[in-house]
Amino acid sequence: MAIFLKPAFIRRCLFSRCTLLAVGFLAPLAAFAHSAERGLVMLLPTKFMIAGGTTAVGVTFMFLALVPGHRLQRMTNARIRLFSLGRISPFFPSLMSFGFLLYLLAAGILGTTDPLRNPLTLTIWTLWWVGFTLLQFFVGDLWNMCNPWYAPLRILRWMLGNRPAPLAWPERLGYLPAIVLFFGFAWFELVYPAPEDPWILAMAVLIYVLITLAGMLLFGYREWMQRGESFAIFFRLVGDCSPLIRTCSDDRRVTFFLGWPGQGFLERKPMPITGVLFVLLTLSASSFDGLAETFTWLGLMGVNPLEHPGRSALVGMNSLGLLGAFAVLSTLYLFCAWLGSVLAARVGVPISGIAAFSGRLVYSIVPIAVAFHIAHYLTLLLINGQYALVAFTDPFNLGWNLFGLADDFHVTVSFLNNIHDVSLIWVFQTTVIVLGHVIGVTMAHLIALSVLARPAEPVRAATRSQIPMAMLMVGYTAFGLWLLSTATVG
Repeated sequence: MAIFLKPAFIRRCLFSRCTLLAVGFLAPLAAFAHSAERGLVMLLPTKFMIAGGTTAVGVTFMFLALVPGHRLQRMTNARIRLFSLGRISPFFPSLMSFGFLLYLLAAGILGTTDPLRNPLTLTIWTLWWVGFTLLQFFVGDLWNMCNPWYAPLRILRWMLGNRPAPLAWPERLGYLPAIVLFFGFAWFELVYPAPEDPWILAMAVLIYVLITLAGMLLFGYREWMQRGESFAIFFRLVGDCSPLIRTCSDDRRVTFFLGWPGQGFLERKPMPITGVLFVLLTLSASSFDGLAETFTWLGLMGVNPLEHPGRSALVGMNSLGLLGAFAVLSTLYLFCAWLGSVLAARVGVPISGIAAFSGRLVYSIVPIAVAFHIAHYLTLLLINGQYALVAFTDPFNLGWNLFGLADDFHVTVSFLNNIHDVSLIWVFQTTVIVLGHVIGVTMAHLIALSVLARPAEPVRAATRSQIPMAMLMVGYTAFGLWLLSTATVG
């Protein structure tokens, strides 16, 4: 993540006053190295919380092994009907979204170079990547309705005479374009030295816009959104995780239900191996984002954490680290899926097609990826969300005061400056990660039941098949909580 947008930036803000008194001279804010927030977190009983969180995930797995399969399925399939609405055409929401994107690009190119005052950087890295992901989880797949691609494509196709897409999507290509695009996004966010620079970010967004429009024109809107557009795929997965479930009827009405998070995955077809890798990439990128800031990672790279050389000096090492995190997680997941199939076969329930089994089971990883995303970027949203309010008051740095906030509104980080507030934040982050793993363990068990409910003893076979995956999730719970509590640098 961009330096100014990370919790490390927040920690530098909190510590800067004391540092200035210590060194006795003024220096740029980006030069401050370490921490108040994480120092307060280290005072909390984090070891007990980590132990409790991992125990909760393990106990959940044991509980699932004892509950009869039909009762568990009935419980998790339960829904409460909320309300229904008429379906809305996505054209006008998409057109407004595209217009807002053009406005942000103009602000990035013509506005201030200060990333904490430019609407483009604050919208992309905070309001959209963090805030919209959180909104998508709570209300379902909004991105399908308001993405900025549908309306421009309709207009372009009308200008070109509504010709059909000239190319058919090669099935063997799978999700490979989405993997490449998302890895490029993650590299730009986590490794590139200046992802927060407004002009550079504007150029990166513009390139992505052109790639997306070209892909839709060549392969069609549906195919590119399903397999090529990485954020449409990511947000669709997040939306399927939502406890707010929607169904569409023939009379063009959408009915909303409240249910168990992840119900939308239980009826999904298996993802191909490239789809599995895409899901694992989203989780490994969030995990590496936290790992790359830790004293442990810098020590492994031979860097003194107290003499941080800056992101430019770490491009090579962090590039390999991002790729390595993806490779390690993918290897562990596929090994656990294979080992689970071996254990199921030993009780007379062989799994035919390990690729299909891993393609179904990977949906249980999505709640964990969402939980990591929310927990890791929570403080970013709390702080930079305030900066965004100020930035939109004067988007082009012309002295405007559109919302009357320029004089009276002041960004505050005071809630990160005392142990009570920080403890509340860390408890919330811990709860989110643990719940994400609990939901993931439950979904994995339900998916295994649906795959293995053929011969005798499906519950026993499902339980045995999930032992390796449950161990992986317990370990990843401990790893995620450790990332939140360990010492980091800016």
